[in-house]
Amino acid sequence: MDWSEYWRSPDRPLEAMHAHFERHVYHRHSHEAYSFGVTEDGYQAFRCRGGAHTSASGMVMAFNPDDPHDGRAADELGFTYRIVHIGPELVAGVLADVADGAAVPPLFASPVVADPVLARNLRGLHAALLGGAPALRRDELLTAALGSLVARASTGRLRVGGAHAGRSSAERARELLDARYLEDVGADALADAAGCSRFALYRAFRAAYGMAPGDYQRQLRLRAARRLIGSGAALADAAARAGFADQSHLTRWFVRCYGMTPGAYRDARTG
Repeated sequence: MDWSEYWRSPDRPLEAMHAHFERHVYHRHSHEAYSFGVTEDGYQAFRCRGGAHTSASGMVMAFNPDDPHDGRAADELGFTYRIVHIGPELVAGVLADVADGAAVPPLFASPVVADPVLARNLRGLHAALLGGAPALRRDELLTAALGSLVARASTGRLRVGGAHAGRSSAERARELLDARYLEDVGADALADAAGCSRFALYRAFRAAYGMAPGDYQRQLRLRAARRLIGSGAALADAAARAGFADQSHLTRWFVRCYGMTPGAYRDARTG
C-alpha cells in the first residue's frame, strides 16, 4: 500500500517527505532544490544522468538542482524512504556560515552514496523536520547534514547556467522556455530561437538537460503551481495561472512527478 507524509517550511525553501511506494512510478522530473534522500527499506530503482541506479536500505541519494530523474520500486515489496529538498540559496547560506565566507554551490556527481554517517545525519534532520523539533534544533541538524554531505560526497562546484556569448542551441531554447513557459510555444519557434532544425534541437536539448523541451516546459509549470499553492492560492486558480488546462490536468502531472496530489501538498504540515 502506497502512503506519503509531507512537511514544508512556511518561510524557507525547505521541504521533507516520508513515503512508501509499491505501485507508484515517478515520471521523469527534476527539482529546483538540492534533494537528499535515505532509503529506509527495500530497493528504489531510478535513472539519472544517463545511468541506471538502485538505492538499497541505508544508502543516500543526492540530486543536484535540475537533475532529471525518475523512480520506482525494484520489486513487488516496494521501498520506504525519506527525502529532504533544500533550496540552493539556503544551501549557500548555510555553507557560507560554515565556511565563514562565500560558499560555492556544491556538485554531487554520484546520485547514490553508501555512507552511514550521511544516512544518519539525514535521518536526524528529517525526523526533526517532520517531528516538530524546535527551530534552533532544526537549524543545527541542517548545518550538520549539509556540512557532512559537502565534506564526504560533493565532488566539485555546480555549474550555474546563464546568458553568455556563444551559448549553445539548447541554452538558447531553454532561455525562450524560461521566459515564455506559460505560452503555447511551438517547435518551430524553439528551433528558430536555437538556430537549428527541430530534430537537431530536440537531440541537443535532451543531451544537455536530460528531457525533451515539452517535458522541461511542464516542469516549469509544475514548479510555478507548487509556489502558488504554497503561497495559499486555490488549486483551480494555481492550475490556471501555471498554464494547465484545468485542475485535473495539474493533479495528474503533480502525482506523476511528486508522488502526491496538489491538495496533499497544500495540506502538508508546516509546524
